[in-house]
Amino acid sequence: MDRKTGIVRDERYLRHGAFSLNPEVPARLKELYSMLDGKEMKGKFTLIEPRYASFEDLALVHSPNYIKMVASTAGKKLTILDPDTHATPDTYDTALLAVGGCLCAVEAVMSNRVDNAFALIRPPGHHAGRSHSAGFCIFNNIAITARHALLRLGLKRVLIVDWDLHHGDGTQEIFYDTSSVLYFSTHQYPAYPGTGWLTEVGEGEGRFYTINVPLKAFSDNAIYVMAFRRILQPVARLYRPDVILVSAGFDIARHDPLGDMQVTPHGFAALTRLLMDTADECCNGKLLFILEGGYDVDTLKESVKGVLKELKGETTISEDEIHRLEYEAEQQRDRIIPQVIAQITEKWPIC
Repeated sequence: MDRKTGIVRDERYLRHGAFSLNPEVPARLKELYSMLDGKEMKGKFTLIEPRYASFEDLALVHSPNYIKMVASTAGKKLTILDPDTHATPDTYDTALLAVGGCLCAVEAVMSNRVDNAFALIRPPGHHAGRSHSAGFCIFNNIAITARHALLRLGLKRVLIVDWDLHHGDGTQEIFYDTSSVLYFSTHQYPAYPGTGWLTEVGEGEGRFYTINVPLKAFSDNAIYVMAFRRILQPVARLYRPDVILVSAGFDIARHDPLGDMQVTPHGFAALTRLLMDTADECCNGKLLFILEGGYDVDTLKESVKGVLKELKGETTISEDEIHRLEYEAEQQRDRIIPQVIAQITEKWPIC
C-alpha cells in the first residue's frame, strides 16, 4: 500500500560541525540529500519544513542553565562541550532547527498530513540529558518531541524505539520514572556509554517502562528481528501507544567504523516493516523516524534508502522473510532475549 511519507530536510543542517573533531560531519546529510534528489527517489516524499525550536520547547526536557550555556557558544569558532561533543559557530542554531524539525514532523503525522515521516536532521540527540551534552548530541530531539506530543498534542502514551548502536542514556534518564513514555532500546553491549543493561527497567511509576536489550557484538539482521518480534511487538500490543518515535541510528550497519554490528539495508527494511505493522495495529500507523548515528556515508545512504522505501510502501518485507530471519536467530541460540523477557514479565506477560 502506497503511503504518504514526510521528510524533514534543510541545507541549514549542514552548518554544524565545520570545525568539529568527531565523525558526526555534514557529509552524512549531504549524501542522504543527494540520494533523495536522485532519479530513484526524487519527488516521492512530502517535504516538512522545519522551524526553530523556542526556549520553551527546549525547556520541556532541558534545564534553563544548560540551554543558556549552549546558546552562549553561538558564533564561537570551537567550544568543547564534553570530550565527544563540540560546538562550532552555527551549532546552536542548527540544534534549534533539529528540534524544531522533529516537532514539525510529529505534528504532521498526528494531524494526518502525512502517514509517517523521517526527520533527516543533525546534530543527533539521544545521549543528551537534562543538563548535559554527550556523544555528539546537543539537545535530545526525540525526548523533546515526545514531551511535545504528550503535553501539547494531547497524547497519553508514546513508545520510543531506539535501535542506535549506542544506548540512549539521555533518553532513558529523562523518562526513567514515568509510564507515559515506554523506552525500548537495542544496543551493542558493552560499548559507549556503558549503560543499558537489562536490569535497568525504570523506577517508581516508570518501573518496567524502560526495556533494554543489550546485544553482543556482531549481532545481525536475524537477532534484531527476533528482539523486535519476541519483545517489542507483544509489549507494544499491551501498551497501546498513540505514536511510535524511532531513534534511528545506522551505526549498527555492517561496515560502520564505530560499531561491530552486522545489520544490512535489507535488515533495516525488515525492522521498519515490523515497526509499521506495530504502528498499524496500535496507533493507526503513526510513526516518526529521527536520525541518530551512522558514520559510513555509503552504508548510511543505502540503509536510509531501504527504510524510506519501506515507509513509502514500495518494498514490503514478507511474513515468510520475517519467519526465516527468526529461524536463523533461533539457530544462533542467543541468550539475551529470553533473559530480557524474564526480567520484564512481572509487568509484561509476553512469554
